[in-house]
Amino acid sequence: MAAKGETEQNQNLRHQEVGHKSLLQSDALYQYILETSVYPREPEPMKELREVTAKHPWNIMTTSADEGQFLNMLLKLINAKNTMEIGVFTGYSLLATALAIPDDGKILAMDINRENYEIGLPIIEKAGLAHKIDFREGPALPALDQMIEDGKYHGTFDFIFVDADKDNYLNYHKRLIDLVKVGGLIGYDNTLWNGSVVAPPDAPMRKYVRYYRDFVLELNKALAADPRIEICMLPVGDGITLCRRVS
Repeated sequence: MAAKGETEQNQNLRHQEVGHKSLLQSDALYQYILETSVYPREPEPMKELREVTAKHPWNIMTTSADEGQFLNMLLKLINAKNTMEIGVFTGYSLLATALAIPDDGKILAMDINRENYEIGLPIIEKAGLAHKIDFREGPALPALDQMIEDGKYHGTFDFIFVDADKDNYLNYHKRLIDLVKVGGLIGYDNTLWNGSVVAPPDAPMRKYVRYYRDFVLELNKALAADPRIEICMLPVGDGITLCRRVS
């Protein structure tokens, strides 16, 4: 049995990190990962943006630092150059992407709120990465429909990251599967949704968690049955499902 001091110390560690969405049962273990592997290697612009985002009232919406590190390495491993991001917030995952892709790489970034993006924009500009980003304010679905209608964007994206309105994830997938190249990746964030995907229907949960839970469950079921992709669901952050287009 843990001593009282240890218990209090562990409680003090809970959820103090920006974007803390770890599914690990031990918060002390998550802290160990951050302090041993993530923070010592976190690029200075990402650290600065993480600290700025911490002051935002909705900082829980940001990509966690360990997931940012994962995305940065993943993009390097697949040699991504032409990418898309749906749901930007202050731009932490966007910055992780911009740092990973080559100097002539591009990110089409879409979000309904430019104000949040502009919180991180000065840091992105200071890092000399703004030229890689094409930010478009507004709903993503009409923009995706236009891209599909144009015809020239089919199979042109190496990597697409989705961290936006969960009730539209399936609608995004129906379109993105045509835009990502064969062999390319789509990453859907929050696919374990605070662990609620295995919670009983009557379990206590926050209102927004309960509202989006069924949409996440529906997405997970659809991705598992989609023959056009190979999938891998990882318990990084709040769960991320990687989909590799195979046909």
